[in-house]
Amino acid sequence: MSKLLRHFLNFRHCHRVFSQRKDDSFAQCPERVFSGIQPTGVPHLGNYVGAIRNWVRMQERYDSILLSIVDLHSITVQQNPAELRENIQVMAACLIACGINPDKTILFQQSSVKEHAELCWILGCLCSLPRLEHLPQWRDKSKKVSDPKVGLYTYPILQSADIMLYKSTLVPVGEDQLTHLELARDLARAFNRQYGTLFPACNSYIGDVPKIRSLKDPSSKMSKSDNNAASRIDLTDSSSTVRDKIAKAVTDAVSKDITFDPELRPGISNLIDICSALTGKSSEDIVKLTQDKGMDKKTFKEFVTETVNESIQPISSEMQQILSDRGHLRSILKQGQERASVLAEETIKQVKTLVGLS
Repeated sequence: MSKLLRHFLNFRHCHRVFSQRKDDSFAQCPERVFSGIQPTGVPHLGNYVGAIRNWVRMQERYDSILLSIVDLHSITVQQNPAELRENIQVMAACLIACGINPDKTILFQQSSVKEHAELCWILGCLCSLPRLEHLPQWRDKSKKVSDPKVGLYTYPILQSADIMLYKSTLVPVGEDQLTHLELARDLARAFNRQYGTLFPACNSYIGDVPKIRSLKDPSSKMSKSDNNAASRIDLTDSSSTVRDKIAKAVTDAVSKDITFDPELRPGISNLIDICSALTGKSSEDIVKLTQDKGMDKKTFKEFVTETVNESIQPISSEMQQILSDRGHLRSILKQGQERASVLAEETIKQVKTLVGLS
């Protein structure tokens, strides 16, 4: 059993690590975790339980972790410059409030490390047009805008550069990003074969937390891009706002009892998933608790509200405290930039030497 797999089997929850069979075209490098998050507004509950909380746990397991606020990715769609600047700082504050420790995790702003863009160009010269056209995200996103830009088409190459720049071996991602991680593996393999073995294989990591669904449409996942703010619970929502949103969450008229059936009762099941994710109890345990206490839908929603508020209100309070000292927050990002740049500069120097640019 590999050392990497043993790490994950030791987690309190079971996680999935996707890797390929041994490939001699990849370099052998020390374990390093990389992940990124776009500064496109305050993270919601789904972001917290599905990604951020995993990063917090992983920093206790791994010696080398980088977490990037990927602002270059965010401008693939039009952004208000003032709002983008503010969102970058809000995201940094939120991550720290959730438990990201800048002393353990290199937390930095992507655009402050110029080597991301340099490596992206070099990798773009190894990637074919059909390879990008076949990615499902391009097919889906390009249909939603009348005039799709080149950045939207090529951002998966930048995503590969983000990963490869630090010779990352493990990348926490959502299942919808697995095709992009496979592109990173392909580009690492292509570079190694053409210029010399430099980059390791990057394996994906997916947590076992169920996907948190929209409170208004449980057939869709909770999303920051949803125009209806009542569809999600933001980590900065007040306790009264959380109460209102959950009270109005879509359920059903099937039964007064609380049962877990994602197919027939997606709304109620989503609320059970939320409780399960935040408490660490199984869905069966949550259902049994409601039965033992004789809860109906109304009292169950009150229970969900209490569970959510116990988790996010301390985060919201800590986040506001961090944002009250912007100078210190900027110094944290500056420190992260300096630490990330040391690694990035070394990689890009090796890349340029192999390619013949220096």
